[in-house]
Amino acid sequence: MNVALVIAGGVGARMGQDIPKQFLSVNDKPVIVYTLEAFQNHSEIDSIAVVCVDGWQDMLRAYARQFGISKLDLVVAGGENGQDSIRNGLFALEERFSGDDIVLIHDAIRPMVSDDIISDCIATTKEYGNAITVIPCAEAMLTTDDARVSTGSYPRDGLKRTQTPQGFRLGDICQLHRDALDAGITNSVASCTLMVEMGRQVYFSKGSERNVKLTTVEDIDIFKALLASRRADWLK
Repeated sequence: MNVALVIAGGVGARMGQDIPKQFLSVNDKPVIVYTLEAFQNHSEIDSIAVVCVDGWQDMLRAYARQFGISKLDLVVAGGENGQDSIRNGLFALEERFSGDDIVLIHDAIRPMVSDDIISDCIATTKEYGNAITVIPCAEAMLTTDDARVSTGSYPRDGLKRTQTPQGFRLGDICQLHRDALDAGITNSVASCTLMVEMGRQVYFSKGSERNVKLTTVEDIDIFKALLASRRADWLK
């Protein structure tokens, strides 16, 4: 079984809106629905679970019915931070699925995730036990001590920019979270960083510049442009 665990537990403070950013509407459709549709329409995804910001669970289920997200099987309340929310979702999945099943952990606010990205994440996880979606670092990277000036740089060839989904065997990632709690690690920023902090090796799967994370209002503009571009490509 391949399960998508969509993380929608944040309130989106940096977006500066009155509602969580994953529920903002773009072209009359909530952002999270675009994300859910990507997994709904992928032939290898068997089930979808969502970790949802508290108070929005009923709205999420209503959107799932409205837009035909029939693979949505589980809605779990979010936690105090990202690591807590992911752990809530994983432990709920552990009660329903085998430890050998694959879980793809994905940000609700990455609505442009493609079939190819999902497929490669699944294939890499099957082969190596985990998969972190990444893209090359194309920019020059400067180091700084005070966030104002720099006198050094870091070779970009040795860097990758991480995205989601991030794939794992369900039993492995649940055990990692238990080990992290025992080690006192409670606020790692992502599953991949938690793996590294716990001394584990991660493997890369292919991402895309189009797999944008909607963090600011400017990102919404980029998303709208990408949607328009996708429609134009389809019309040709």
